[in-house]
Amino acid sequence: MSVNFYESLKHYIEGFEDEPATIPSARIKLLYEFSDMIALQSARPLHLVFICTHNSRRSHIAQIWATTLAQWFGLEFIQTWSGGTEATAFHPNAVAAIRRAGFQVEKGAGENPVYQVHFSENRAPIACFSKVYDHPENPADDFVAIMTCSDADENCPVVPGASRRLSLTYEDPKISDGTGQESAVYDERVRQIGAELYFVMKRAGQLIAQAGKNR
Repeated sequence: MSVNFYESLKHYIEGFEDEPATIPSARIKLLYEFSDMIALQSARPLHLVFICTHNSRRSHIAQIWATTLAQWFGLEFIQTWSGGTEATAFHPNAVAAIRRAGFQVEKGAGENPVYQVHFSENRAPIACFSKVYDHPENPADDFVAIMTCSDADENCPVVPGASRRLSLTYEDPKISDGTGQESAVYDERVRQIGAELYFVMKRAGQLIAQAGKNR
């Protein structure tokens, strides 16, 4: 069954085709490493856990994009989670930014609400709430730990249970909180993470398709 992406989100994603030219060469090297890893593990389910300190902004944004773009490129074997070194809540500024990108979001109750993030009319939503990376809902072993912030990367030299670890860190949009520049900064981070993961998933799909032709 094809994925019926929301029209506003579909338009946003299509804009990523022009983004690779703006990605610095040092980042491209990291994205090649990530896409190579995905392609090499495509024969079985691949579990990705995106980790930042508070699991409140970057790790959620990355999980949401990874799930969405894996579906966009037909990489059904990819499953995603997120976590932190401590739990807080999915920050409202980050939630607002993903809404502006075209996702539909339902907010649950409580201080650490569960947000149901929808990218399609015919796929299950992504359940997002702040939790530690070893929360029972996350995989306990045989997963790839993707460090999305430098603090978590430095403070967690070893992530128990991870079969592999990648450092793909981003500047925290938190720096804009309370400045009046929140929308612009959060939108920029959502765009950056989305564009880079689009590059990763697209290239992984191309590598998998090429490997199939060569068999």
